[in-house]
Amino acid sequence: MRGTGSASGHGAYNPSRLFLLSCVSLVTAAFVFSIRGAIIPELVTTFGLSNETVNTAAGAAFLGFALTVFIGSPACDWVGMGRLLFLAGVLHVVGTLATICTRELSGTLGAYNVLWGSMFIVGLAHGLVEAVINPLAATLYPEDKTHKLNVLHAWWPGGLVLGGLIAPGLGALGFSWQVKLAVILIPAAIYLFLLIGQPFPSTERVASGVSSASMFREALNPLFLGFLFCMILTASTELAPNQLLETLSQTVGMSGSLLLSYVSGLMFVLRFFAGPVAHKLSPVGLLWVSSLLSGIGLFALSYSTSPVVAMFAATIFALGICYIWPTMLGVTTELFPKGGALLMGIMATFGNIAIQFVLPLMGRITDDATKANLAGGMAEAAAKAAAAPIAFRYVAGLPLVLLIAFGIIWVVVRARGGYNTIRDREALVQGSG
Repeated sequence: MRGTGSASGHGAYNPSRLFLLSCVSLVTAAFVFSIRGAIIPELVTTFGLSNETVNTAAGAAFLGFALTVFIGSPACDWVGMGRLLFLAGVLHVVGTLATICTRELSGTLGAYNVLWGSMFIVGLAHGLVEAVINPLAATLYPEDKTHKLNVLHAWWPGGLVLGGLIAPGLGALGFSWQVKLAVILIPAAIYLFLLIGQPFPSTERVASGVSSASMFREALNPLFLGFLFCMILTASTELAPNQLLETLSQTVGMSGSLLLSYVSGLMFVLRFFAGPVAHKLSPVGLLWVSSLLSGIGLFALSYSTSPVVAMFAATIFALGICYIWPTMLGVTTELFPKGGALLMGIMATFGNIAIQFVLPLMGRITDDATKANLAGGMAEAAAKAAAAPIAFRYVAGLPLVLLIAFGIIWVVVRARGGYNTIRDREALVQGSG
């Protein structure tokens, strides 16, 4: 599965098929995310666990992601992208089947341990997918990285839309949460099939002759460390609330899964227009504006009490988060090209490690608020409904920090000649070896 093509020429590999393969693998990861979020309340009820406990198990997926994207990103250069993507497909199938069989396995291991382990496995799969497809897209389209990464990552919300519609649809038809999860196996099988006989190129760093020592030194670049700090907060702002939108269903008067589908649908469309937007504002300016909108939208969503208000708040939230993840990756590969797949992996690693802590924290906040409401005399259903938005309100404070951080980075970038000047200078350095 390792190709003979180069980063500058297509050689023996098929760029269109590789890009399609990347999109389908990301759709699979998105199915896991959206369907898992949709069934969290069912898992709490089915196994008699607390919100914090189930969210801790769900957070294991992000720990698994962080582990394999960190290890897998530099391994793209040594093991080969095709082999890593095949392993991701196998892990997607194994982890999904293990979750489906939680009841059968829990007699020996306990429900929490099974859920934690199975979600950790699918997290490993997602990390390998991310470790491969980001440097692969940068290699296939070296002159248009930020835009192509946004187009590629449009299929993350695209998958969330499909998963977010399938889960409540199957629920309305009376199917169990196990059947909902089984849907994940369909895109997993498709991208495993597309892998058959498909050669892959070397990564852009290897093709450019940049040494491993130079790659690791780039990780200490102060500007990169600044972006890395921001990635922790941007990932927490986007992924943690999206994973728990289903918990807002009673408060906003509509299915949280449908709300996630709406947010994701907007993101899917908007990411195809990332190139012109980034050109107009510069990627750093785009990140600053995105932080502002995501904070406003998330705060408004936490106070929404009707479908109309929730949709309005979700629109602002979607406008805020739609470009953040792929633009952070695009900035990494454009401003720090010598870092190659390693720095893109580090970015994704830190973002997902943050979620592994934020999700249980949101669950604990919800549990504590529920207990306080019950102590105040509320009925149980009303107490739970009133508690859910509190955790979202806490997370809404993170974009305030991002506005300051991205503002400082924006000033630094302008002082160094502007984004395009830095990008061209770094690309020239890489091109000279």
